[in-house]
Amino acid sequence: MQPTGNDVAGLIARASPAIRRRDAETLTALLQEITGREPVVWGSIIGFGSVHYRYPTGTEGDSGVLGFAPRKAATTIYLFDGVDAHADALAELGPHTTGVGCLYIKDLEQIDLDVLRGILERSMAWVEAGGTDQVQLTVTG
Repeated sequence: MQPTGNDVAGLIARASPAIRRRDAETLTALLQEITGREPVVWGSIIGFGSVHYRYPTGTEGDSGVLGFAPRKAATTIYLFDGVDAHADALAELGPHTTGVGCLYIKDLEQIDLDVLRGILERSMAWVEAGGTDQVQLTVTG
């Protein structure tokens, strides 16, 4: 995936329903603070920084160090280190669902933002440390 050059504010403005727009603005500010990087649109994802990933299978590509997408059903937060790495924190987060590497949140006002911050900070540290033998990560921006 590559940055599209699309406008972050425009992507947020088009998000629906209105709660996704509100949450996207909150997450954009939070992720900017955590990463120290500006938001960039990667397809339909708002990413912060950039990382090159490579799996033992040879699959490789580029993505944001941290990122999220304001989807209609829920906001999707992407975690390179997977949700299992955050099991204890997720138990304290509040209402959410998960996939292997995705955290789905329907309303940020119903979760503990300090817990979310900790999850995001730990995930970013894992990425910046280079991943594991299952995925090699090189931060490029």
